[in-house]
Amino acid sequence: MTSTVRRIIDCFGDCGGCKNRNGNTRQDMLNMNQNTNCAPMLTHGVRLHIQDRYVVMDNGIVQVTLSKPGGIVTGIRYNGIDNLLEVRNKETNRGYWDLHWNEIGGKGIFDVIQGTSFRVIVENEEQVELSFARNWNPSLEGKYIPLNIDKRFIMLRGSSGFYSYAIYEHIKEWPGFELGETRITFKLRKDKFQYMAIADNRQRYMPFPDDRSNGRGVPLAYPEAVLLVNPMDQRLTGEVDDKYQYSCENKDLRVHGWICFDPPVGFWQITPSDEFRSGGPLKQNLSSHVGPTTLAMFLSAHYAGKYMVPRFEAGEPWKKVFGPVFMYFNSAAYGNDPLWLWEDAKIKMMVEVQSWPYGFPASEDFPKSEQRGNVNGRILVQDRYISNENMIASGAYVGLAPPGNAGSWQMESKNYQFWTQANENGFFSIRNIHPGDYNLYAWVPGFIGDYRHEAVITISSGCHIEIGDVIYEPPRDGPTLWEIGIPDRSAAEFYVPDPDPKHTNRLFVNHPDRFRQYGLWDRYTELYPDGDLVYKIGVSDYRKDWFFAQVVRKIGDNAYQGTTWQIKFELNNVDRNGIYKLRVALASATLAELQVRVNDPNSNRPLFTTGLIGRDNAIARHGIHGIYMLYHVDIPGTRLVKGENTIFLKQPRCNGPFQGFMYDYIRLEGPPTPC
Repeated sequence: MTSTVRRIIDCFGDCGGCKNRNGNTRQDMLNMNQNTNCAPMLTHGVRLHIQDRYVVMDNGIVQVTLSKPGGIVTGIRYNGIDNLLEVRNKETNRGYWDLHWNEIGGKGIFDVIQGTSFRVIVENEEQVELSFARNWNPSLEGKYIPLNIDKRFIMLRGSSGFYSYAIYEHIKEWPGFELGETRITFKLRKDKFQYMAIADNRQRYMPFPDDRSNGRGVPLAYPEAVLLVNPMDQRLTGEVDDKYQYSCENKDLRVHGWICFDPPVGFWQITPSDEFRSGGPLKQNLSSHVGPTTLAMFLSAHYAGKYMVPRFEAGEPWKKVFGPVFMYFNSAAYGNDPLWLWEDAKIKMMVEVQSWPYGFPASEDFPKSEQRGNVNGRILVQDRYISNENMIASGAYVGLAPPGNAGSWQMESKNYQFWTQANENGFFSIRNIHPGDYNLYAWVPGFIGDYRHEAVITISSGCHIEIGDVIYEPPRDGPTLWEIGIPDRSAAEFYVPDPDPKHTNRLFVNHPDRFRQYGLWDRYTELYPDGDLVYKIGVSDYRKDWFFAQVVRKIGDNAYQGTTWQIKFELNNVDRNGIYKLRVALASATLAELQVRVNDPNSNRPLFTTGLIGRDNAIARHGIHGIYMLYHVDIPGTRLVKGENTIFLKQPRCNGPFQGFMYDYIRLEGPPTPC
C-alpha cells in the first residue's frame, strides 16, 4: 500500500461510505490512487554530494541541487524528470530566496540572496541540513541589506520533498533600513507545468508566460494585468491574466502549486504555520501565478501599503526565523486522474500542519514544541442592546501578537503572531507560542471593533496559561436605528457587478470570489451614469443596491471626479438634545477621504472627515478587503429632522481610477437609553 493510500484512509476513517467534496467514497479514492506514486519505494537514506560549485541532496525519491556557496536551487530531479525547474532560465532564476529593501529614505533594491559561505549542519542517513549564509559588515553598506542571513535547506529520509527556512539578524550597531518584502520563489518548467491549483474552486489551465508579451498580450491599466489577444492556447483568447487574481488570505494560504500531466507530477508549496508571516490571519498574499511561478510569501506590503513595511532603526537589534516551509512533490501512474494530486497535496498539508512545530530543524533560534507555551480561555461578547446575557463569541479570531493598541496586529510585521478561532462555545486554545511578551487580541464576526486584553501575557518555555473568560464589549452607545452590511471586515456581501465581457477571467464567472474579476471599478460609472448611489433604508437591499466599492467616476480619458453617496432614512421622532452615533467600518481604503455631512450636502465643512487615508490598493488588486478601519461620528440631534433625513458620504479624492473605499458595515445608533 502506498503512503498516499495510507493517508487517504487516515483522512476518511474506516467508513467506506464517507464521501469527499466530489462525492467520491474512500473506496473510490483508493481505487483511483492505488497506483499513485507519491512516495516511491525507498532505495537509501539521505545522501549528500559536495562538489566544487554545487551541493546535491538525494534521498532516493527526490534529488535537489543547490549552488555552492550561493544556496540557489538550480535543479530538482523527481519521478524521471531531470529538472522540475525552468532549465531555460539562468541558474540564479530558478529557485531562490529574495527580498526588497531600502536604506532609510533611499531607493528600493531587489536582492536575490546569495550565500557567501557554506556549512553542513547535519549529515546522516535520516537527515541532511545545509547552511548558506551571507554575513554583513560595514564595507557592504549601501550594497546589501544590513542583515546576517542564514538560509537553511533540509532533506529527510523517505520525504518526497525538502524544507527551507532562514534566520535574519540585525545587529544593534548596524545602520537602519526598511524591509518591503521577503519570500521564496520557484520558476517551474513551462513545458511541463500548465495547470495551477490554489483551492478546490480556484484551479485552472494557465497561460504561458510568452502570452503576456507584445503580440500575444495587451497591458491594461497596470502592468500586472494583461489581456490575452493571441495566446498559444487559443481557448484563452479574450481572458485577462493578473497575478493578483490568485491572492489568498494567510489563513487559507496553506498549499498551492502546479500539476504536470505528462508525466503526472505535482509541485506544491506547503506553509504549515502563519506564525512567521506578517499582518495576521486576514493579510492577503500572492500564491502561484503565470510563469509558472510558485511563491512562499513571508512579508509583503500587498493589500496593506507602506504601513506594513517594517522599519529598523540604527541601534535596534532584531532576529527572526522565516519558515520552515515544505516543497512537496507527488506523482501518479499514467491512466489515473492527475487532478487527484491536488487531493493528495491537501492531505499532505494537513500532516505538515499537525506536525508543527517541527522537531528536526537544527537551529537553536527555532524553538521546539517543549520550548513553547500555550494559552487557553473563552471569549464572550457583552452588548446589552442585543442581549442582557453575555453572548458566546463562536468563530472569533483570537491571537497573540506583540504588545500594541487594539487592532495593531494588522500592521505588525517584525515579530511573530499566533492565531486560532474560538469553537462554537467560545473556547480557544493558542498553542506552540514562542517565548516572549504579547497582548491577547481578538475580533468577532458579526460585531464591530477590536478586542485587546489589557494585561501583557508573558510566555515562557513549557508554560500552560489558563486565562479564563475574556469579555469583549464592542463599541455601542445606543440602540440600532438601521444598519447596512455585515460586520465581517469584507465587502463581499455587497453588490459585485459582472465584469466587462471583454475583460473576463472565466475561472471567476459564477464564482464566490467574483470580485476578483478585472476592471470592476469602471463598472460604477456605467451603472450610475446620471448620478451617484442613493440607498433608502427599508427599501434598498445592500446585496443589490450598495456597490461594493465607493470609487471615482470616470468622466474622460484619465479624468475622474469624486463621488457622493446618499443614505436616506426616516425618523419618527428626534431627540434634539441627544447625540446619535454613526459607525462606519471600512474594509479598505486607497488614497481616499471620507467626508460625512447630514442633511446639507453643500456645507463648507463636513461634520466629520477622515482626512487622506489608506494605501492598501485592494480595489485595483481584486481584494475584497485590505486594512480594517473603524470610525465613530457624533451626530447632534439638532442636525436631524422628523421625517426623511439624508447622510452624505463624500469621497473627493480623484487623481486616479483606484482611489476609494470598500465599506464593511455602517450603523446608526440612537441616543443612549436604559437597557
